[in-house]
Amino acid sequence: TLEKLEVKQIMEEAVTRKFVHEDSSHIVSFCAAVEACVLHGLKRRAAGFLRSNKIAALFTKVGKSFPPAEELCRKAQELELVFESKRSQSLSYSESTRKMPKVLNFSPQAVRHVWIHTALIEKVLDKIVLYLVENSSKFYEKEAILMDPVDGPILASLLVGPCALEYTKMKTADHFWTDPSADELVQRHRIHSGHCRQDSPTKRPALCIQKRHSSSSMDERPSPSPSARDYVESLHQNSRATLLFGKNNVLVQPRDDMEAIPGYLSLHQTAYCMTLKWTPNQLMNGSMGDLDYEKRPCSLNVNEHVTLFHINSIVYVFLSAVDCGGTVVLVSQDGIQRPPLRFPRGGHLLQFLSCLENGLLPHGQLDPPLWSQRGKGKIFPKLKKRCPQGSSDSVSDKEEEEATDYVFRIVFPNSQSEFGKRLNHGIKQALEPVNVSRLWAPLKLLCDNMKNQIISRAFYGWLAYCRHLSTVRTHLSGLVNHTIVEPDVPSDAYGGLTTEVWQTFLQDCSTYEEKELLRLVYFGGVEPSLRKEIWPFLLGHYQFGMSEAERKEVDEQMRACYEQTMSEWLGCEAIVRQREKEQHAVALAKCSSGASIDSITQRIMHRDSTVSNEVSVFESIEEVDQIESEPKSEDAKQVSKISNGAPQNGISSPDSGLPSSRNFSITSGQSDSLSTEDSGIHDPSLKAQPQLAVSKERFASSSGEEGKVTEEELLDLYTLNLHRIDKDVQRCDRNYWYFTPANLEKLRNIMCSYIWQHLEIGYVQGMCDLLAPLLVILDDEAMAFSCFTELMKRMNQNFPHGGAMDTHFANMRSLIQILDAELFELMHQNGDYTHFYFCYRWFLLDFKRELVYDDVFAVWEVIWAAKCVSSSHFGLFIALALVEIYRDIILENNMDFTDIIKFFNEMAEHHNIKQILTLARDLVCRVQTLIENK
Repeated sequence: TLEKLEVKQIMEEAVTRKFVHEDSSHIVSFCAAVEACVLHGLKRRAAGFLRSNKIAALFTKVGKSFPPAEELCRKAQELELVFESKRSQSLSYSESTRKMPKVLNFSPQAVRHVWIHTALIEKVLDKIVLYLVENSSKFYEKEAILMDPVDGPILASLLVGPCALEYTKMKTADHFWTDPSADELVQRHRIHSGHCRQDSPTKRPALCIQKRHSSSSMDERPSPSPSARDYVESLHQNSRATLLFGKNNVLVQPRDDMEAIPGYLSLHQTAYCMTLKWTPNQLMNGSMGDLDYEKRPCSLNVNEHVTLFHINSIVYVFLSAVDCGGTVVLVSQDGIQRPPLRFPRGGHLLQFLSCLENGLLPHGQLDPPLWSQRGKGKIFPKLKKRCPQGSSDSVSDKEEEEATDYVFRIVFPNSQSEFGKRLNHGIKQALEPVNVSRLWAPLKLLCDNMKNQIISRAFYGWLAYCRHLSTVRTHLSGLVNHTIVEPDVPSDAYGGLTTEVWQTFLQDCSTYEEKELLRLVYFGGVEPSLRKEIWPFLLGHYQFGMSEAERKEVDEQMRACYEQTMSEWLGCEAIVRQREKEQHAVALAKCSSGASIDSITQRIMHRDSTVSNEVSVFESIEEVDQIESEPKSEDAKQVSKISNGAPQNGISSPDSGLPSSRNFSITSGQSDSLSTEDSGIHDPSLKAQPQLAVSKERFASSSGEEGKVTEEELLDLYTLNLHRIDKDVQRCDRNYWYFTPANLEKLRNIMCSYIWQHLEIGYVQGMCDLLAPLLVILDDEAMAFSCFTELMKRMNQNFPHGGAMDTHFANMRSLIQILDAELFELMHQNGDYTHFYFCYRWFLLDFKRELVYDDVFAVWEVIWAAKCVSSSHFGLFIALALVEIYRDIILENNMDFTDIIKFFNEMAEHHNIKQILTLARDLVCRVQTLIENK
């Protein structure tokens, strides 16, 4: 399953991006998955008893009899030798390292799977795996994947596509920001936003008056700051700057509470200025990527410790302890003293000063200048140490010591003289007599023009604001309640609905009003232990203020209705089972008598084409494979029961010995019938006739087709829905602890009961997703049935037979256009995905597939409470908050429709729901404030 997913990702990337990089995260995951499959069930003798690298031992053994593997082994072994030598060498770049640029392109993950990675790049991986499949008995145990007659060839065929692609080694400008998965993009953005973007979506102005032209907005959008790798590359000689000086292991102490840090000091000259840079050695380490560097919690912050300034701003250069290597202190024009630079021994300080002096020419110079000595080049000036007065006579000329401390001044003589000339010229002009009226005439005209422009801009800005506000009021006033409810009035509501508050309300309903309880739920949620009691109130099963006796009466009525519904559809199901047995017997009889099976085949094909005429928009590869791989139980029996101990029914389940309800023919009403002498088969059908008649009347009255619906048509319709329900129930959240076979049977009973009462609507994929959380919390069939019925009154219109989905998309378009014009413009330009089809699953299932179960519980109860507190369309604002939370990532990576679908699919069940709910409530408040024009 994992292998299928990775192949799908790689092929999608090849189609959408037109290239796949060798170090792509999908390639690394793909290599890991292939290696796991190849090593599964491998014999110890084939892997080598003493070999730690089993994949290398296996490929080496295959290479003895398979030429493509032999060539691969040679290349992989060469790479391993290179990696080994690279690990043993020092951090400094040696000549041998420069001769191997390809080695540095491998990520640590690619090095770990170098054999599989090399086989993929050389396009022989599929051939080697196919050879292993064809000779699997020689290398593998019986339980191995490659020994399987089905899975083995499938695995080999899956590798044909990736092996046919061309992989690039060139890293594009946005490679590090667009290639990773959604999790890695979010993690990089958190690191990047700490020093790049300080504003947040919640701080953006509500209305944007400035007109954003599509031709220039994309260029004006701030791009991500360069990564650490790009910064290191800028330190080398390039077309824009000349490298004058470079020295490693120059010590700098950024703060008094820190130890001295070794780093790389470089001096660069451009056409305009000279720049001094100091970079920590940790960042200069070529084996460390920029991500690894930024992810370290204790690592240096690049913006904090990288030193970069222009030499033109430096006035004085202090030198001390020249004989011990030397320390340089630079003082800028504003008097700020830069951190000391400590040079190692070996004349590096003098070399630095010499390069600095040469770089200052011809406009600047050091004062005093360095001396030139024949045969030695530049030397320090011969200055003597200052001695205390009266002690000069006690020291002979030979014993005089040369100075070890110097002070140099950076001067620009020509600039100073030019400045003096301009100053004198300005003074002379100021002293000359002038005609005041002649000077004031153009100034007055300029002021009048500026005043007119300011008034004009203010007027048109006010007019645009009024028009924009009119749009807001026209299109969005129905999305929110006009009364703004504060979270701290009359009390702090962020604590939520607690046990203490709820018990007080149950004892005396007058202590809290319904609106106050809903306000507590809206801002703080419901205490998890109380959800089973409070959710029926939020969904409308109970009314706030009902006494305990009234609630019991409602429960009894609902339970009786549920039991009656159960008996009706179970009787209809008995008819379906009877028809299936008859058709099965007819088919067996024809086959046994040697009759032609063409008619049977046509009937089966018609059945399959009709039943499978559903578009499974939520079905994932894992679910399909899991369903197909599960063994079908032959002796499982279906026991229909409800939580209050109602009588059990002996109807067989799809996993029983009888033909499954998934395999019936929906055209069975037109097929031949077989008379049987077993009267017991007809008993359930005869018993179910009254229930079928009742359902026929209900369906005819609800659909407006009285007298037009026959029992056969009604039976076919229910049979089709039964198949859909069985298919979805079997795969509904099976990885969640609650959904044992018994609880899945409860889920099926509730869903069949609901569909029996709403046959005119029928079952649509996704309904089980809405029912599942209710059943988890309530754990009672009758209660969950009632609450699900109430929930579907709101959610029913989101399904294809309703028209609410188009309204949601239109409202999302209006909200994002008004609240975040910049993001809307990006969506409009990159393929125009302002139709917001990527939100379809969000609205259809109330974000159930985007969140883990605990977060689903928190979101749903807030949505239910928001109807009376802030907005009956609160789901819209949660969707908007989901987009706004990741708006910077979307903008920085310039995402198109394919990118944003991929991003949110990968981010499913990884969202910070507290942050999203807080932002959604803030967005509601912003729209309310706009409408009230506060």
